[in-house]
Amino acid sequence: MPRAGLGPASVAEVGAAVADEVGLDRLSMGLVAERLGVKTPSLYKHVDGLADLTHRIAVLAMTELGDAIRDAIQGRAGIDALDAAARAMRMFVTTYPGRYAAGNAARPAGPADPLIPAADRVLGSLSAALRGYRLDPAQEIHALRMLRSTLHGFASLEAAGGFMIDVDVDESFAWMIALVDQGLRTAT
Repeated sequence: MPRAGLGPASVAEVGAAVADEVGLDRLSMGLVAERLGVKTPSLYKHVDGLADLTHRIAVLAMTELGDAIRDAIQGRAGIDALDAAARAMRMFVTTYPGRYAAGNAARPAGPADPLIPAADRVLGSLSAALRGYRLDPAQEIHALRMLRSTLHGFASLEAAGGFMIDVDVDESFAWMIALVDQGLRTAT
């Protein structure tokens, strides 16, 4: 009999928390079971194994990231929206590195995969942050790729402890956002 309150969603949430703590590469069914206070085989009643668990974490992560960016940019435009979106993504990546890694590694398993609307949520939120720049529609995908790559690189390096030079990281982040803003304003 399955444990009360335990289901695919709760297993994914606990798996995400474990991945954030130990790293996605060290995530295991055993660690998740231990955290839940159950035996590892009982997890297989709720998820089909580590690959399924990781995919569920990816869907959770992309949904959460899209919502965080969406909420941060509400009522903002231009550099204010860009800055809010960038800070929301940076905070998410540095706070939830394991689940963020799962979201980046996952690929849709088919057209009905819940990862597709979750990833679209992130792109939709980032697109909304760019709306104030009035980009030519043909340039929007390029702007999205640039923005996502820039934010991903900065936040991932920060989360991994990659900024060891004794200069304020927040200052570097603000400088980067100002540069991206300048580039977006001249791209129109």
